[in-house]
Amino acid sequence: MTTGDDANRPQYPIESVDNALRILLLLGERRSIRLTDVSEYLGVATSTAHRLMAMLLYRGFVRQPEGSRAYEPGPSLTTIAFSVLRQVDVRARLHPYLERLSSGLGETVHLSRLDGSTVSFVDAVESPRAVRVGSRLGMSMPAHSTSSGKALLTMLDDDAIRRLYPDEKLARVTANTVTKRSVLLKQVADARQRGYATSEAESEDGVASVSVPLGEYGGARYALNVASPQDRMNDATRAEIAAALAAVADEVHSYFP
Repeated sequence: MTTGDDANRPQYPIESVDNALRILLLLGERRSIRLTDVSEYLGVATSTAHRLMAMLLYRGFVRQPEGSRAYEPGPSLTTIAFSVLRQVDVRARLHPYLERLSSGLGETVHLSRLDGSTVSFVDAVESPRAVRVGSRLGMSMPAHSTSSGKALLTMLDDDAIRRLYPDEKLARVTANTVTKRSVLLKQVADARQRGYATSEAESEDGVASVSVPLGEYGGARYALNVASPQDRMNDATRAEIAAALAAVADEVHSYFP
């Protein structure tokens, strides 16, 4: 089994962490393992293997059936696996909507997820136009600097937002980024009322965007975003994009509420 490559080996590896992760990989190959299996696999003493398994047992990554000395995958491991699979399934099910929006509007469309006070862009379809906003797939940005982030924050109450942003001062990304929590709360309130959030060169110079919240799926909150060069975004196009996003959001809710 290949568990990594030398090119990506960290400069200062932590042996105990590496051993614990290798045990989890071993569990992916076998239905159950014993201390002797772990000791031989890692090349460590049985006492060391026991300490590693005791910690994995404590955190729920392995379990021991009653009356058995063998270890099996535990509830924490299966919960993580199912959570990842659900999120992959969400992206797969929503991707056709991104394609339809991009084709109909001629702009770049993103699917984003809220991770604390950060927005992670988990799927994207780029505009077919020569001048377009590039895909942010795989990128993360401060939520307060993006329309996606503001749309996602509409799904939280103000107290929850204050907990995410304990300080009044917010980090600046561009000259247009909102830098006060009080202003952010006002923008989020406005977005809740009208059903969509906007950004005008707040996360990237020359880029404007509109976003709507989709809801919570697989334990994560998602939003849809349409982004365009700022000079193509005006009141009419913003209204058109907001209406198209709202229609898709309604369709998504009816498809898998």
